Amino acid sequence: MEIVIHARNANLAEDFKAIATEKLKSLDRFSVKVESIKVEIKHEQNPRFGKSSHEVLLTTNGAGPFMRAEGSGFNDVAAFDKAVTALELQMRKIHEKSKEINHESLRKPK
Repeated sequence: MEIVIHARNANLAEDFKAIATEKLKSLDRFSVKVESIKVEIKHEQNPRFGKSSHEVLLTTNGAGPFMRAEGSGFNDVAAFDKAVTALELQMRKIHEKSKEINHESLRKPK
């Protein structure tokens, strides 16, 4: 899985890339085909935004379904956590739908 990080009006912390890569690699446990994930970080300079001044958008590309998640918070990591949680819920839903459920074992043989 390729991870592309793009920042707009933002200076990222040195450890953000490592944290982002680790959390996004953990999404491989779902059987959803994702070739790349684009991480877009925006900072709002207006002080009135306060707790939602940092915004993170996650967009997936690949053979699987197109997914998009966003999160906002008081810093990059908090916003990223919200976005990853939203993306994880989407991937979990797709993963659960793809499972084959076999109910034959519940019926009595005739």
